[in-house]
Amino acid sequence: MRTELVYGERLVRCFKDRPRSLFGMFEEAVRRSPQGVALVCGNRRLTYRELDREVTAAAQALQVSGVVCGDRVALLLGNRIEFVVLLFAAARVGAVVVPLSAREVRPGIAYALGQCGARLLVHERELSDQVPDDSELPAPLARVWVSDVQGADDASNPTAWLGWLNVAASAPLAAPVQTAEFDTSAILYTSGTTGRPKGAMLTHLGLVHSALHFVHAMSLGPRDTSVATVPLSHVTGLVALIATMVMAAGKLVVMPSFRAAAFIELAQTERMTHTLMVPAMYKLCLMAPEFAQADLSAWRVGAYGGAPMPEATIAELTGRMPQLMLMNCYGSTETTSPATLMPPGQNAGRIDSVGCPLPCADIRVLNDSGRECEAGELGEIWIGGPMVIPGYWNQPEATRAAFVGGFWRSGDLGWVDAQGYLRVVDRIKDMINRGGYKVFTIEVENVLYEHEQVIECAVVPVPCPVLGERVQAVVYARGGSAEAVQLSRELSAHCAARLADYKTPERFILVDRPLPRNANGKLLKRQIREAVLHDF
Repeated sequence: MRTELVYGERLVRCFKDRPRSLFGMFEEAVRRSPQGVALVCGNRRLTYRELDREVTAAAQALQVSGVVCGDRVALLLGNRIEFVVLLFAAARVGAVVVPLSAREVRPGIAYALGQCGARLLVHERELSDQVPDDSELPAPLARVWVSDVQGADDASNPTAWLGWLNVAASAPLAAPVQTAEFDTSAILYTSGTTGRPKGAMLTHLGLVHSALHFVHAMSLGPRDTSVATVPLSHVTGLVALIATMVMAAGKLVVMPSFRAAAFIELAQTERMTHTLMVPAMYKLCLMAPEFAQADLSAWRVGAYGGAPMPEATIAELTGRMPQLMLMNCYGSTETTSPATLMPPGQNAGRIDSVGCPLPCADIRVLNDSGRECEAGELGEIWIGGPMVIPGYWNQPEATRAAFVGGFWRSGDLGWVDAQGYLRVVDRIKDMINRGGYKVFTIEVENVLYEHEQVIECAVVPVPCPVLGERVQAVVYARGGSAEAVQLSRELSAHCAARLADYKTPERFILVDRPLPRNANGKLLKRQIREAVLHDF
């Protein structure tokens, strides 16, 4: 490692030996393992050499469509092979990919397409109703659609995927564009908890460092197989799964959507060794009857992030799969995924920790006065390193507010112990102030997850004219809301026996459906708070 000046103003630790771009990473994987299986989705299996041919064909089509270095190519695609192909094809021609969530609605898609100035959109035909017309955009947009319907993706139709590739097949292909490490490779729009979403600019430098962090920390290589269950369009899918498995020259198995039984079957069939999922997915696997009968002995790395893993879930996984290394990851879109990771074998006694800073990451905890906190002292977590994005696309004011002195202000409350392990206590905006007493929602939620009937929960505040805020819990439990009164009493007694009185929820709202989450698996607490105030 060595210290380097990046983005013109940040001195950070970097890996000396590294690919210089996302496409350079892919080229190296093709050289290392041309016959190795790169990608599996449904009944399709592509070796690295075969994937390279598909990437080349898509790069030709991008060039024929007039896409040049720096242009933005938007992807409104679910988890499918074409997503991976286009990611590396865009990198080959120096374009910037803009993955959009398939769950996003039309106005949000129109905003993102206009804000980034997309030149081309590749979308699923089944999502056509979500695609805005040119009249809704600041400039005309070229469109190509992909379909799963047999025969729908007509090779004779240039606006369809196969037709688009067919038109470009005879065109000469230019050499791969040599992008700079600091160039933007992808724009990912944040969830926009306040105001409009912000377009985080993920650079080649950041993507390469994050993939190297994962590969080194998890000892990944060409013999590893990962199953992607989270959306590829978000930072975990894009970086922790696609980029990381390509850096390792390993095999990525893509699931169009998560279902516990199907995941368990795939993991067994493909001899999965690694994955990164949100905690709720692990819980659903444990609840599935197929879990007990499956041969998952190859599974050695069980990474998780996006939300705290309930302590009860960790205990059950450890008991049922002792060979599985549970590795908590902490990061965000702004940090190009991981900033900390639990070292192998260090989970015991630290299940409330998100691990230690990764080799190139710099973690500081600062108080309200802007001074670094002592070990064990609570403050805001600031994150630095080469994987931290340079800012938001065409939003200089938001960039100045979030990035200070080369660090990103996370908005998370936490503390570092004397051994350097980080604890994330809560989002600053999610902490409840009940009459001057601070209530960290994660602590209350962990206690609720210990109850056998709780599937998932969210602790949120409601306004109080006397105390300022009171503590309420929204709970999705086995049996739904059928026995709401009795279960509410049980949960109240359960919490009262384990928490201070001011932390115990004063009201339990039982629901019969999963709680709302964004595509990264994070609970949408603002939406849940609004529902508590207006819907229940």
